[in-house]
Amino acid sequence: MSLPPAFLDELRARVPLSPVVGRRVKLIRAGREWKGCCPFHNEKSPSFYVNDDKGFYHCFGCGAHGDVIRFLTEQEGLGFIDAVKQLATQAGMEVPSESPEARARAEVADTLQSLVQRAAEWFQQQLRTPAGAEARAYLERRGVSAALIKDFALGFSPDSRTALKTAMKDAGEDRLVDAGLLGRTDSGETYDRFRGRLMFPIRDRRGRVVGFGGRALGDVQPKYLNSADGPLFDKGRLLYNLDRAGPVARKSGRLVVVEGYMDVIGVAGAGIAELVAPLGTAMTEDQLGLAWRNADEPILCFDGDGAGQRAALRASLRALPLLAPGKSLRIARLPTGEDPDDLVRRGGAAAFRAVLDAAVPLIDFLWSSEIDGQDAATPERRAAVRQRLKAHADSITDPNVRALYAAEFSARFDAMFLARPQRSRQPFVPGKGFVAPLAGASSALKARARPGSSQQEINALLLGLLNHPQLADRHGEGLAALELADSRQIALRDAMLAIAADTPGLETTGLAHELEARGLAATLAWLRSANRLRFAFNRAKVDAAIAAEDFALLLDSVLARSRIDEELAAATSRFQQTLADADFERQQALRIERGEIDAVMMRLAESRRDD
Repeated sequence: MSLPPAFLDELRARVPLSPVVGRRVKLIRAGREWKGCCPFHNEKSPSFYVNDDKGFYHCFGCGAHGDVIRFLTEQEGLGFIDAVKQLATQAGMEVPSESPEARARAEVADTLQSLVQRAAEWFQQQLRTPAGAEARAYLERRGVSAALIKDFALGFSPDSRTALKTAMKDAGEDRLVDAGLLGRTDSGETYDRFRGRLMFPIRDRRGRVVGFGGRALGDVQPKYLNSADGPLFDKGRLLYNLDRAGPVARKSGRLVVVEGYMDVIGVAGAGIAELVAPLGTAMTEDQLGLAWRNADEPILCFDGDGAGQRAALRASLRALPLLAPGKSLRIARLPTGEDPDDLVRRGGAAAFRAVLDAAVPLIDFLWSSEIDGQDAATPERRAAVRQRLKAHADSITDPNVRALYAAEFSARFDAMFLARPQRSRQPFVPGKGFVAPLAGASSALKARARPGSSQQEINALLLGLLNHPQLADRHGEGLAALELADSRQIALRDAMLAIAADTPGLETTGLAHELEARGLAATLAWLRSANRLRFAFNRAKVDAAIAAEDFALLLDSVLARSRIDEELAAATSRFQQTLADADFERQQALRIERGEIDAVMMRLAESRRDD
């Protein structure tokens, strides 16, 4: 039985070699390969190597060499067809029938491929003619060199309905239609499918031209036109430039998916070769599979406009059901309004590499797409965010990856919207002070510190920071998270954190001097006179450990009360609307919790007094 070479290539690509060999040979990782003792001859030290990227095994001792099919035939005694059938079942493929019809289809595919190859050569010739002047001028404006034109076999289709049909009339119109080179009207008339376009040959993984993408040079729609899907060409199962980018990607461990043909070519001109592009459509499951065969975490680098980011999100959501241990995506964000080709022409390869180096993991991209810019001010809106995150995790098929995504989303959600702040217990180390820009608190902590906290207690905290500047190192984030209503409090808090960061180890007198130097003498005098609460950290001759403990407890209590006040307001509003028992119980529970915090604050103010 003769099987189509394209089917066998697809089978080898879909079934990694090392797991098949590993059923009979104990393999250990050796760089990008695997090694073990050769199963074809007796040896004590490993000289047998398996290379998944190249799809072959080789023994340096006895010279045994082959692919996954040959390994099954020689090691498990299977016939060629039985080995193919076993592997095809594993890969979810159907073995082509050995019927005359199947052989005829294979012959047709070979014939069509030869026609498309002829057309590619004809298009290249047309680019060099006077008719191709506009296309050459376009390429020159885009910075595409003669070497790149040759490497990517770019061509030009004349603005004629019959030029290609006439040049290849010996092939027959029906064959040219099947090859995607001609179109046919309802009346049966045929015409050149590509007219007045810059032509990009599209090759399969074996490097054979199987179709084209054509870019209009004038004001013509569609701007890009692909070969029609048919016996030879299936745009959802191909990636532009994969035949060239694949070997580079397997060596570097990096494959970059961009939007367009010109992005691939422009960046290749800067020396970065591992780029591919889908054929003008959203990425399909098959295209994601192709990408994963060449890199564990392909990078999506779509245009820096809204459409590009939406395309990245669609591809990410399509990838979720397919995620597996070790197989994911990363997403790179381009500057707004730029595509990869623009970026490389403006900043060179270094600018593009910087964008790739900043690519974020898939889970971070999905998280930010649901959180950034979203109004989560009410419990209902936060519930909607949580529901969307849960839906993303639930769509993952692999149970281990699904569980970890769900846990990560839940942890991040709780940290941002629900969790109480955790205070640091690390000792203050001079020279390693808290580094606090004026807006230096995490968004999660800020979300739990709303306006409305007790002004008196905040005054006490600020005065405590003045008396014990070393507390800025331990509690700077919590202090920065307080959303203060009084501008005097804001000025003092921000200045003290900034001074403590710039001058670690500063004592009270020095901190006060720096505040006065910044024009805050009057504000500092106001703070000292305004404070009415006598906590331990603001009294003389109190043990430093006690002062630090009470300061931390009061700061945590203020932050917690801010959160409770917000939740209490929401619960009260819900109860007024629903009169439901559950909402009433939640309201009462929050009131009790708030009362307990008030009691803690009262005990702090009354304890450890100077009598």
